[in-house]
Amino acid sequence: MSTNVLFDAPGPKARVRNRVYGVLAALAILGLIAFILHRLDVTGQFQHGLWDTYQYNDTQERIVEGLLTTLKTFAIAAVLSLALGALLAAGRLSDHAPVRWAATVLVEFFRAMPLLIMIFLLYAAFFTTKPMWALVIGLTLYNGSVQAEIFRSGIKALPKGQNEAAYAIGLRKTQVMTGILVPQAVRSMLPSIISQLVVTLKDTSLGFIILYEELLFVGKSFAQQQVPVGGVYPFIPMVIVFGSIYVVLCLALSGIANWIERRTKRSRKGAPPAPPVALDLGNAAGAGPAA
Repeated sequence: MSTNVLFDAPGPKARVRNRVYGVLAALAILGLIAFILHRLDVTGQFQHGLWDTYQYNDTQERIVEGLLTTLKTFAIAAVLSLALGALLAAGRLSDHAPVRWAATVLVEFFRAMPLLIMIFLLYAAFFTTKPMWALVIGLTLYNGSVQAEIFRSGIKALPKGQNEAAYAIGLRKTQVMTGILVPQAVRSMLPSIISQLVVTLKDTSLGFIILYEELLFVGKSFAQQQVPVGGVYPFIPMVIVFGSIYVVLCLALSGIANWIERRTKRSRKGAPPAPPVALDLGNAAGAGPAA
């Protein structure tokens, strides 16, 4: 019989009450969604004319170009942020105090700096003609500092006995980190790492502030350039179309993370143990075959 040490299992009345609460909450959410859709319909946001622009090949090509630009920016920023995070985490775990202090100052500074301000300052000061690099470097500095804390906490969470045993057999710190601690820590850190990569993907939308033609900038251009239909500007169709694309991208990235996590769990289990060999009691007692 299994018991839960965190809370008591609900009784029959509590289960009925929880079901009632769940149904009421679901009805309230559905009612809110219905109210929002009704208001959008009343204000003319679902007029057919507002959606016509998305049927043209030129519009679809621009959406694909914006999507590819977003994915390219995300790929570069993701790789650089992981590399920077590993470097800063190694610095924070260093035995040398100056290195440790410098890494700590960098991590805390870039985590505290608002990302939008960082991107705009990089654009205005260094990358006026190349806005992509202002966005990439801003994403790298911010997300790299967050990834550094994820790496450091994952390594520190491992049992100290592994450290001590590795040093006892004469391994150097680099060998301990790369051969023993990091491979184990990556498995436990993987959900947090992927979650931060999802944040990096969503933050690429900040590029529209510096006029970088990523996916959100393309959508905003459509909404501003399109002729209003019945006095209504097509901002809601733009939000629905481009928001759906971002949701699909984030769900795909989360799905890849779940797949990798399942694969690593299976690899940790290894091959199943061999079945026990049946023991012949007659032969074990010394009874040989009949002559």
